[in-house]
Amino acid sequence: MKTAHLSWLGIIRLGLVQSALGAIVVLTTSTLNRVMVVEFALPAMLPAGLVAWHYAIQLSRPRWGYGSDMGHRRTPWIIGGMGVLALGGVLATDATLLMSSAPVLGVVLGVLAFTMIGAGVGASGTSLLALLATRTAPARRPAAAATTWIMMIVGIVITAAVSGALLDPFSPQRLAFVATGVAGAAFLVTLLAVWGVEREPERAIEPAEEKPPFSVVLREIWAEPLARRFTIFVFISMLAYSAQDLILEPFAGLRFGLTPGQSTQLSGVQHGGVLLGMVLVGALGARFGDMRRAWMQQWTIAGCIGSAIALCALAVASAVGPSWPLAPTVFLLGFANGVFAVSAIGSMMGLAGEGRGGREGVRMGVWGAAQAIAFACGGFAGAAGVDALRALLGDVPSAFLIVFAVEAMLFVCAAVLAARLNLSAGAAPDKRTSGRDMLQGATS
Repeated sequence: MKTAHLSWLGIIRLGLVQSALGAIVVLTTSTLNRVMVVEFALPAMLPAGLVAWHYAIQLSRPRWGYGSDMGHRRTPWIIGGMGVLALGGVLATDATLLMSSAPVLGVVLGVLAFTMIGAGVGASGTSLLALLATRTAPARRPAAAATTWIMMIVGIVITAAVSGALLDPFSPQRLAFVATGVAGAAFLVTLLAVWGVEREPERAIEPAEEKPPFSVVLREIWAEPLARRFTIFVFISMLAYSAQDLILEPFAGLRFGLTPGQSTQLSGVQHGGVLLGMVLVGALGARFGDMRRAWMQQWTIAGCIGSAIALCALAVASAVGPSWPLAPTVFLLGFANGVFAVSAIGSMMGLAGEGRGGREGVRMGVWGAAQAIAFACGGFAGAAGVDALRALLGDVPSAFLIVFAVEAMLFVCAAVLAARLNLSAGAAPDKRTSGRDMLQGATS
């Protein structure tokens, strides 16, 4: 049974789910982080560990994708995942407030809450991307990827601004009210956004159709050369992408003497570049979408190379010092990151349907799991690398120079991997290997 493609209104509606997801996540990973460390004077490694744990839980993404594949409908998984995420966000707030009076019980409750957050993000996010991949016309996928990610960032920005205003002056009661309001609003937006999107299942359900075990499906996906290569590319590129997250503002303060307010403004410059890069790729994708995967591959490579150049410039800035034009360099990094991120997501949406049908959710889950573990490792590795090099070398500029240079090398490696993906090749499922997708020109 052939299903209708999403209209632009349908794509925007699903983008609202990304906005809702980002709203809850930014509250739990940013606001609660600050409250634990500043207001309650808890060790910084505590919120860092909880955030890392929520990424580790997202290794379950392939399993959530499998569930939505086998059920032939995505919306129940999106709604269910968002419900778990919303409850996890409220519980994480309660756990944070409890840590000031009963630290052990608060930490135990926090682990449970961030487990729910990781599971909720995995279930809702994976199923949402799979729904977009299967219901969006190929020519619209680049613009759809840009639209949904831009809306997620907008959701994060709006939530940060509104919740920040409502939390001042800070009190535990205000935090509880704001967190509950954000979680409730996000869940309500999700319900309205997905209502009626799946009027019929993605494909007809055959009564005699056998549902293979998850382990079998996962092995099938990993046996596909293109899916396996793309997984490695996602991990390397996202490792490079996330490694500068926790060190850019400290770098601006330690090497350039920027105040906390100025470094926050610098972060805004970076995110402005990210948005511009996303908008550019999305607009061009809408105009020249007929070029599809090969076109997205070229932009992915360009974004990786541009990010590597910007990171090399930051390495030079570390050596030169305050006379270097830091803001334009950071804007360039954000712009290249935006180009890379949206084009990579666009490629991901296009590749989700390659190989045997009905496995889009599992493929998205595998790539989402690779991204999650890369984010968990990247932020920690970047910060730990700077700390270790500062202790070893006793020199701040050299420490940042080396870390930025290593990140640039990772982006170059990602560009090479992207170039070798051979996305322009056609695909034909091999019936003798249970539909495994052996692409022309692809080698294991």
